[in-house]
Amino acid sequence: MSTDLTPVFHQIARELAGQPGVELADSAKKSFGAGTLKVHGKIFAMVSSAGHFVVKLPRARVEALVAQGAGERFDPGHGRVMKEWLQLARPTPAVCLALSREALAFVAGG
Repeated sequence: MSTDLTPVFHQIARELAGQPGVELADSAKKSFGAGTLKVHGKIFAMVSSAGHFVVKLPRARVEALVAQGAGERFDPGHGRVMKEWLQLARPTPAVCLALSREALAFVAGG
């Protein structure tokens, strides 16, 4: 992806920072993303090391969004897609924020 999503990611991080348990993960300790947002220690949104905006959602929701063309299942690089992770096709700030809020609710409640 040629678009730098870092500003969008940091805008979302600022927007969600006041939510209980939300934290911006230390970039030195990144797991499989270049920037990660966590709630209670669990990742719910990130910019992957390949530069894609990725969110964790229920499997059925990911399948519906894939069917709509909103994105594809995320493959962190080992050739096995993750069924509860969506890599956005068109990561506009509004879409990223809306799906990040949805991901936050899903991960916080799970």
